[in-house]
Amino acid sequence: MQVFIVTPFPEFLTIYLNSSILGRAKKKKIVEYNIIDLKDFGKGRHNQIDDHPFGGGPGMIMLAEPFFNALEKIKKIYNGSKKLKIILPSPKGKILSQSISKKLSNFDGLVFFCVHYKGVDERVIDKLVNYELSIGDYVVTGGELPSLIIIDSIVRLIPGVIGDQESANLDSFSHDLLDHPHYSRPRNFKGMKVPDVLMSGNHANIESWRMKQREITTKNNRPDLWDTFKNKLSK
Repeated sequence: MQVFIVTPFPEFLTIYLNSSILGRAKKKKIVEYNIIDLKDFGKGRHNQIDDHPFGGGPGMIMLAEPFFNALEKIKKIYNGSKKLKIILPSPKGKILSQSISKKLSNFDGLVFFCVHYKGVDERVIDKLVNYELSIGDYVVTGGELPSLIIIDSIVRLIPGVIGDQESANLDSFSHDLLDHPHYSRPRNFKGMKVPDVLMSGNHANIESWRMKQREITTKNNRPDLWDTFKNKLSK
């Protein structure tokens, strides 16, 4: 997979993309990261990438032209067989889910547009963007952090990136349930003991306990997911 990140702040991304799971995917040549500096496509001698909104109002709007021009460069670099998919992290977008990340992990090329200020010219969204995604009901300074979160959630699902793929398949939100509690050594830590069932060696009982814990956690913390899970069971 080729991942392209269009941003006015390219230095922000390098460390994270070269670390942990994302860095491992790069070293294995499973994923290639390309950071595109939006300012290289700015207008005029000052490489302008934003301007005042038509109709008035506070804040600045990121211009359409730099994004269109950046995408043209990306198309010349991209060598995948499937069409590029453009993603815009945005609080207006559809909430990111495990199922969306799984779907996106099957594409050959993804482009992330990192937006700042009051947003981007709507014509970028209308003409270029395939997925407008939100990481939650809150606002952050720019699109870089949300892009990294989305990229991380996608890359870890690509076969070969994580050594134990079954672990990724059993993460929270898999099968519409949150994850169960986990324990490791020592068995007794400051009076807090590991549940006996996990030490029993009875794999059927262990799996039953884990499933029950997933149900309890989901019901208490995410009633919306719990309702989805119950509805699927009833069909």
